[in-house]
This record gives sequence, structure tokens and C-alpha cells, in this order.
Amino acid sequence: MIAIGSDHGGYELKTGLIAYFKKMQWPYEDFGTHGDASVDYPDYGIKVGEAVAKGNYEFGIVICGTGIGISISANKVKGIRCALIYDIHTATLAKQHNNANVIALGGRTTNLADAIKMVEAFKHETYEPRHQKRIDKMSKYEKEQCHE
Repeated sequence: MIAIGSDHGGYELKTGLIAYFKKMQWPYEDFGTHGDASVDYPDYGIKVGEAVAKGNYEFGIVICGTGIGISISANKVKGIRCALIYDIHTATLAKQHNNANVIALGGRTTNLADAIKMVEAFKHETYEPRHQKRIDKMSKYEKEQCHE
């Protein structure tokens, strides 16, 4: 299952992706926003991040105007590795090298056709375990900073 959320700047792109998920019969959960009224992107980046961190989702997608603010917000959640992607190459590498569990898109910088291609690339890519020592370093630092 895919967790997806956006602010108002990403609402239109999110709606388009959800229509694609329905067409492909991919299960998803929409964490909002549910309209184009102005809202705060951290609320949705954190909601999706927390849902993914609990382990109930294959991955998450967060969308704001540029993808920058909402990716920063999602990355504040312990255990989240959110990658801002902007083409098929970065989508592929986000999974291969970084084992990203959330991807961020820019609703005002990415058209739906390209977003679909990026999500497809990310979803069907596999992580390359040769990069695990780098993931472990980030996880160790995160754990030390959270004092848990």
C-alpha cells in the first residue's frame, strides 16, 4: 500500500496520481489535503512520514509546490529517508542507493505524465545492499540524536 499526502500546491498532482493508482489497482491511503485551500505542508509530510515509519506502507509520496518543504518535513520523522525526485534517474537512484521509503514531488514543477513515470520507476526498482553501510551510518546518527 502507498501512503500519499500533499499540501494545496501538490493537490492537483496528488489527485492525478490517485486516479492512476485506481486504474492500476494499487492500494493507497490519502492523508490529505482534500482540496486546494491553503494549508501547511509540514502537517502532511509528517502524517505520511509517521504512517510509513510504522511499517504499514510499501512507501510514501509527499507533494508540495516544489517538493522541497514537504521532503524536509517528512525527513523529520525518525526512520524516514525521503528523497526529492525530479526525473526517472533520481527516482531509480533514490531506491537503489538510498533505500528511500518516501519520495517527494513538486506539484508546480512536475507534470502528471512524468510523475507517473517516476513513481513507476521507484516502485519497481530494488535496493542495492552494497550501500547499506551508508544507511547504517545515518540510522546510527539518528538513533544517537533521539537518545533511544
